[in-house]
Amino acid sequence: MKGAAVSIGATSVLQVGKDVYEYYSVKDVEGADKLPYSLTVLLENVLRNARSAEEAQTYAKRIVEAGLAGQAGEEVEFAPARVLFQDFTGVPVFVDFAVMRDACVALGGDPAKINPQVPCDLVIDHSVIADEFGCEAAMKANMKLEFERNRERYSFLKWSQDSFQNVRIVPPGQGICHQLNIENFASVVMTREDGDNLVYFDTVVGTDSHTPTANGIGVLGWGVGGIEAEAAALGQPITTLVPRVIGVKLMGQLRSGVAAMDVALTFAQTLRAKGVVGCFVECFGPGVANLSATQRACISNMTPEYGSTCTLFPIDDQTLDFLRLTGRSEKQVALVEAYAKEQGLGLRKRGSRASIPRSSSLTWAASWGPWRGHHVPTTDSMWQTARLVSMRYAMSAALTKARRHRLSSVAKRTS
Repeated sequence: MKGAAVSIGATSVLQVGKDVYEYYSVKDVEGADKLPYSLTVLLENVLRNARSAEEAQTYAKRIVEAGLAGQAGEEVEFAPARVLFQDFTGVPVFVDFAVMRDACVALGGDPAKINPQVPCDLVIDHSVIADEFGCEAAMKANMKLEFERNRERYSFLKWSQDSFQNVRIVPPGQGICHQLNIENFASVVMTREDGDNLVYFDTVVGTDSHTPTANGIGVLGWGVGGIEAEAAALGQPITTLVPRVIGVKLMGQLRSGVAAMDVALTFAQTLRAKGVVGCFVECFGPGVANLSATQRACISNMTPEYGSTCTLFPIDDQTLDFLRLTGRSEKQVALVEAYAKEQGLGLRKRGSRASIPRSSSLTWAASWGPWRGHHVPTTDSMWQTARLVSMRYAMSAALTKARRHRLSSVAKRTS
């Protein structure tokens, strides 16, 4: 491994339009060009956040060695760029922050210095109760009851929003945390303007098992416990083993009548049988380009059902289209595109067959039943192709027909 690759402060320069950014280049690390995308993101993270050049070199070596071997590796430290909280676990965390400020005052310190060290988003969604339904005024009535019952709680959260830095708190009625995460909070690529205008991959941990929903737009992240999330919010890295990466090769396109959820359920059925607990799952192949960002997010959302840590999709044209659709600026979209290419994530054009990841650590490939097209095994001798159980279109069509029948029956009973 090249020693210069992991020197602290050894940043490269990226110009996008009139703006100039610094970044930690993974290209300088020997073997990084053969890593799957998920480990490329993890590698950038350790290069940027290591406390010393020696630590950066140690962690980078562990990631590359594990990735090229196609196996789990030794421990590294992962520092997420953001933390996502749902209210059941998030509210107690902000109570802890408030108690820390009280303790700081008791010790003669400045309580204003007690703040989350990374951006934290808290969404009030899990605890909301729907008392009224089936009428036009249901939303207004439920919101009124929610704030009347929990006045003290919302007063505290309002104070937290105004008092702490790096905090966004979303009141009830705006959407669920995963929807807001991909449509508002996630930027795919983040910047830090503290003198160096640093650009880096958006990564996230959240206190909900379905946090991997963000994997659908190319954001590496997963669910953690409340204690881990609170530590990450205060700037403490998460210790983790370098995960084994499992590749899923997608071919063709979805047939008419087959939903993304059908694919997600097929993922769950097949990957449970394969055994991917604790692994990173990464999707690739020409079929990826035929899935929209929201379809990918639907698939990634089901990650907890088969026990993997994440289900990552690449950054490509579909990602950029989604960012535009959800109101991100053209400046941000251009930065995402330029940075992804510069870090070797190889932004793929629609329909390209060049979207196969670059690593022998992706040890098997599959063609899914709901997809049109034939499975073409890779010729790379380091790959092992396994025959997997697939769900035929006829089964998916039958499930869709059955769902429609049930909905029709319910409608008749309630009419």
